[in-house]
Amino acid sequence: MPQQPQQPYALISVFYKDGLEDLVKSLTNKGFKLLSTGGTRSFIENLGYSVQAVEDLTGYPSILGGRVKTLHPKVFGGILGRRELENDAEEMSEYEIPSIDVVVVDLYPFEETLASGADHQDIIEKIDIGGISLIRAAAKNYQDVWIIPSRNDYQTALQVLEKGGPSLDDRKAFAARAFSISSAYDRAIENYLSGNTYFNLNFGPEKVLRYGENPHQKGSYYGNINDVFEQLHGKELSYNNLLDADAAVSLIREFDETTLAILKHNNACGVASRQNLLEAWKDALAGDPVSAFGGVIIANTEIDGDTAEEMNKLFFEIVIAPSYSEKALEVLRQKKNRIILVLKNFETPAQQFRSLLNGVLVQDRDFVTDRTEDMKTQTSRQPDADEITDLAFASKICKNTKSNTIVLAKNKQLLASGTGQTSRVDALKQAIVKAKAFNFDLNGAVMASDAFFPFPDCVEIAHAEGINTVIQPGGSVKDQLSIDYCDDQNMAMVFTGTRHFKH
Repeated sequence: MPQQPQQPYALISVFYKDGLEDLVKSLTNKGFKLLSTGGTRSFIENLGYSVQAVEDLTGYPSILGGRVKTLHPKVFGGILGRRELENDAEEMSEYEIPSIDVVVVDLYPFEETLASGADHQDIIEKIDIGGISLIRAAAKNYQDVWIIPSRNDYQTALQVLEKGGPSLDDRKAFAARAFSISSAYDRAIENYLSGNTYFNLNFGPEKVLRYGENPHQKGSYYGNINDVFEQLHGKELSYNNLLDADAAVSLIREFDETTLAILKHNNACGVASRQNLLEAWKDALAGDPVSAFGGVIIANTEIDGDTAEEMNKLFFEIVIAPSYSEKALEVLRQKKNRIILVLKNFETPAQQFRSLLNGVLVQDRDFVTDRTEDMKTQTSRQPDADEITDLAFASKICKNTKSNTIVLAKNKQLLASGTGQTSRVDALKQAIVKAKAFNFDLNGAVMASDAFFPFPDCVEIAHAEGINTVIQPGGSVKDQLSIDYCDDQNMAMVFTGTRHFKH
């Protein structure tokens, strides 16, 4: 009588449990017998699923304070056994080694522990041995075994399961991702023990894009974009789409009240904060209806049907919001290629990177938002409450606009900005010309600058246009020249103490 095929195992041993439930459910539904350790096993049992303990398979308990749990021939033989080799199959049968076809691992958080300021012993205990060995073994045998090496891969794994299970190409791609994680993990440990620092980060799997910034350039994105957006409609995101989306998200996160922004080439061409989104849309669009054509729209609140109806009158490539009403989606989906994105509550990386010359620049992200309590009045005249509100509004936009920049705003509406100019005076002149082109009255507007004024020329030009309130970081050896001019003209100027260059 032929031997019945053995039920395949899925070994799950993870540090973080968030996002694991759906994967456990899907693997169970696909007929896998679950095998697990310690806290992961308890978590799965609490979900109501049957799971076998690793120690019941191996005959050995978790020992040495949990340092040794999975390091056993019955575990690694089940992973490394070559299914197509008769000798391997005979040995697995002789020693009662089960076939482990899926391995789900999330490594101990070594880098997170290091960043927390933990002591040396705690850091050493977060060097994963069993987990990294499981990852390497499963990835090596990707011909037969599927490695899911991180919680960041759960969503992709679920999609693979939904389409019927992993193909050989899927398993190979996950194996490559696994060795990338393993390499970065080992390098972090090496850096800590040796005191060396190397640029070696693992952002996530590669997504090949249609092209780069221009059609003759190749482009890729490394990361889990599904952690940031849920795409509801439209064509695939391009290199330039991703640049604009990043700029849009960075800007909108500055605002708490209902705000809508329109961006073009990473800079805002329209922003307004209002009581409702429809009014915010109308006033943001009024800031520059010409540049808005083909741009990116982002809101920090749900897009409703009425607002969508008005937005739909304009051609734009991308719309981003935390949610949409059914009516809004019905309207926005009328354009086949329009990209509709739901913005998730993701954690922004603490550092930024830029390649140049033969290396990479690394810096901390600019998380400083100028608040009213940061504003130190330098002039005899104090700004009133409405002016302070507009100064804070303008400063948020200025921080997220390419340097050199000047932003002009009034009543929580962007009137115009000068962007990416080689001279701050040119940036101001550009903003003034643009504001007048769309019939804005600059009397009573405020001016924000991303860096200090080395001379009083900018405040002189602003005053001549009816702008009498200014926010800037200060810090020039000639700050007093601008302060004196403002005092002579009854203007108000505040310093924030924080420069916001953005190149």
